[in-house]
Amino acid sequence: MDLALLLKAVVLGIVEGLTEFLPISSTGHLILASQLLDFTGERAKVFTIAIQTGAILAVCWEYRGRLMGALADLPHKSSARGFFLNLGIAFLPLAVLGLLFGNAIKATLFNPVAVAVAFIVGGFVILWAERRRHEIRVQSVEDMRWTDAVKLGLAQAFALVPGTSRAGATIIGGLLFGLSRKAAIEFSFFLAIPTLLSAGAYEIVKHRDLLSADDIGLFAVGLAASFVSAMIAVRALLRYISTHDFTVFAWYRIAFGVIVLITAYGGLVDWGAGQ
Repeated sequence: MDLALLLKAVVLGIVEGLTEFLPISSTGHLILASQLLDFTGERAKVFTIAIQTGAILAVCWEYRGRLMGALADLPHKSSARGFFLNLGIAFLPLAVLGLLFGNAIKATLFNPVAVAVAFIVGGFVILWAERRRHEIRVQSVEDMRWTDAVKLGLAQAFALVPGTSRAGATIIGGLLFGLSRKAAIEFSFFLAIPTLLSAGAYEIVKHRDLLSADDIGLFAVGLAASFVSAMIAVRALLRYISTHDFTVFAWYRIAFGVIVLITAYGGLVDWGAGQ
């Protein structure tokens, strides 16, 4: 296999893993990175969605004890049933809206300038949310009600707009709806499991005619890079939020978005190349 293509897979896997669970938009970063690496087209889009599975496996591994415990308790504990019910409820809005509008969104908004605008808007939303007074009524994921799951599911649906950040929408939504910082982050982690696994499976099945056996190595490298970098990012984020808020991510989003717009309109980078 082409070594240059494998290196691109490694870079994109690292970008996916490092950004998937931070409120800075993995999809946005992958779109921009793909443009810079000249790795574009429908086949590339399938790849960038499929390698999200590596990041999800990192969360499953990190929380394996908790997830296996909840599965074991499912037949006889209402708390375990409530946990999985809440995940199912929160998953539905994005799944339904994605099926209805996903193609239209990809056709119109999967471009670097639109992503940059979403980066900037999302940054200001985080700043606004962090400046509000937080009234915490849900300390842990297990304390969530089904109504909380509905609200977080609707919040996650905003991530259909590339550059918004699925993690960011869910976490900031959680803070606005009364979840503790840790509960909001952990539910975002858990909700990513059905959301991203289903998205990856859907894209692979839908575009299976674009793929071949020769792509196995490419996907394997991307998945491995995504898994390792996501493991690092998840552990770092949990340590970070124990003593910090998300303001630094807001300023990063704003600065990054401004840089993309300046380079695009100044002609310094042809962000539209390869689309």
